[in-house]
Amino acid sequence: MNKYRWQAIVFVLVAFMLGCNEFIVVGVLSDIAQEFRVPVATVGYLVTIFATVYAVSTPFITILTNRFSRYKTLMTLMGIFLVGNTLSGLAMSFPILLVSRIITAVVAGAIISLIMTFASTIAPREKRAGLVSWIFAGFSIASVFGVPIGTAISTSYSWHDAFYLISIISAITCVLLGWLLPRQVEQVQGSVKNQLVLLKDRRVIVGIALVLFTAATMYAYYTYIRPLLTTALGFSTTSLNWLLFLIGIMSILSNRFSGMLAERNGLRVMPRFYIADVILLALLPWGLSSKFLGLGMLLVLSLIVTILNSPIQIHFLNIAEQDYPQSTVLASSLNSIFFNFGISLGSATASGMLGTVGLNHISWGAAGYAAISLVLAVVLNRVIKRHRQTA
Repeated sequence: MNKYRWQAIVFVLVAFMLGCNEFIVVGVLSDIAQEFRVPVATVGYLVTIFATVYAVSTPFITILTNRFSRYKTLMTLMGIFLVGNTLSGLAMSFPILLVSRIITAVVAGAIISLIMTFASTIAPREKRAGLVSWIFAGFSIASVFGVPIGTAISTSYSWHDAFYLISIISAITCVLLGWLLPRQVEQVQGSVKNQLVLLKDRRVIVGIALVLFTAATMYAYYTYIRPLLTTALGFSTTSLNWLLFLIGIMSILSNRFSGMLAERNGLRVMPRFYIADVILLALLPWGLSSKFLGLGMLLVLSLIVTILNSPIQIHFLNIAEQDYPQSTVLASSLNSIFFNFGISLGSATASGMLGTVGLNHISWGAAGYAAISLVLAVVLNRVIKRHRQTA
């Protein structure tokens, strides 16, 4: 196996590690609440706080560390992440656990941004989109395999041990990164002001909005995926694990499909997927009247709702490399930053829809966001075409 393949595997392992750390709390909420004797709803704020800190801190970290060696910056951030995650495992009180989650959230976004930047630098041009899609798939693999394993460890032993396992994976990953990553890569340094020039480009502005509303589309219904499967569709709680596993597999396939599209200038065909999103989400309330029709619609949505990931990531990286080389790391972080903001928007919308129209109709809010995304996808393609004509 050549060095590039080992590097690609380690990049996916980093995404898997970060995904396990971010998602693991969802599977052990009850165990944490029971040990610390706090309400489950209070423990649930760990998820909200993590996503918010992740989204807010990432641009600051990426911009402020741009003048330093990318290799040294990544290894330093990985060390901080390892300390934060280990502290989560050692936490003997809820406040300490909260602080440890904030520590990992502060650096997690910058780590994946740097990994994307290294991937863009190391991968041959024709393989870059495929590698980016596999890195995204690392997060899906974490939700499909990592979280259930962590939950099983928490149930059989302790939730502390689940975090210790992530720390072991993190330590191994640090060693592999230290061995495989190039110490020096070509990078253009720039002041904070020069890096932020990227955000004035209309191709970037519309792309950011598209990422945000795409994430909102997904989480405006996915936030309540468990009650949709059990309460709305009538599946038993004993079948919930394999149903979520099936949805997770569709998500992994979605990332691979997304990479294939990115290799073929996938932004051009993106409006077609948003049309399908709008139709499926608008009709989902009626689809929920049939157990297997409703499940089929949810599986198709899992396959196409975030198909944008790889094409938009390559879009941001290409713009930075061609026109704003001083902003490459910032460009690589935009997708994850605004996807997390979109998660917050979609989750809040789902909660609001639940209280007004009920569980069976929450997908209408998602359909609205899909319609906005459709318009933005069309506008983005026009902006890109206009830029090429004037360049």
